[in-house]
Amino acid sequence: MTSMVYDDRISALAEGPLWHPLRKQLFWFDILGGKLHTRDARGRQSWDLGEYGSAAGWIDEDHLLIATETGLWRFNVTTGAREKLVALEADNPDTRCNDGRADPWGGFWIGTMGKTPTKDAGAFYRFYKGELRKLFGGIAIPNATCFAADRSRAFFADTVTHKVMQVALDPATGWPSGDPSVHIDFSADKLNPDGAVIDAEGLIWIAQWGASCVAAYDGAGKLVRKIKVPVPQVTCPAFGGADLSALYITTARENMDIKAIAQFPESGMVYRADGVGRGLPEYQVVL
Repeated sequence: MTSMVYDDRISALAEGPLWHPLRKQLFWFDILGGKLHTRDARGRQSWDLGEYGSAAGWIDEDHLLIATETGLWRFNVTTGAREKLVALEADNPDTRCNDGRADPWGGFWIGTMGKTPTKDAGAFYRFYKGELRKLFGGIAIPNATCFAADRSRAFFADTVTHKVMQVALDPATGWPSGDPSVHIDFSADKLNPDGAVIDAEGLIWIAQWGASCVAAYDGAGKLVRKIKVPVPQVTCPAFGGADLSALYITTARENMDIKAIAQFPESGMVYRADGVGRGLPEYQVVL
């Protein structure tokens, strides 16, 4: 199965695709460009955030929760106004946010990392009922944040370890319960797990940085299907479209030299693959 270009705007590091279930509209970030992008039937729109931004959840029809290098913000997509909800490593100029996603309880998970990736510089956090709590530290590149359809587990990865982890969640509150364990180990194949999302079948779709694909795995970690993307650096998938059967895929051209960009000129664009599966609506962030 293959994908095609959905939006040809080039980002240095496109990330955090979010299909807003009420607006029927895709949002995504260019982290290094400090921009939030969108596209709908009325055309294209972009906002300059003035800092690195990487992930979002939806609060209501007109507002997103967006994560930037300094905090989590309530962002109005109609006016462009934003209000800080909580600081996020704002006292550390060497780190930025990366992968994040809303959870089934209305919380929001967000990972941080060094602006120059450094072992142990980052962490995973959860924002829930006004509290930002650090969950796991010692992270180099946080990715693959998503949640089992039955709400039993959260998944996440530190890309440099080549492993996707799982951790049990308290059924009442969604806070992690117990220690994380390995769900999928890509070490033998040296695959780099990036962003991930769960579909209606319970498959986990994982972008594989450097491998030109998004691959779907079942609950036991077995490969089920793979979507090819004609650029090497694939960053994150998100299901969307009228019936959630379109898979949107962000990509990057970060650290690619002139020769590599000439070979893969569509790097940094957003792709779409139709009919590959059926997604679940993104969870609402409850403030």
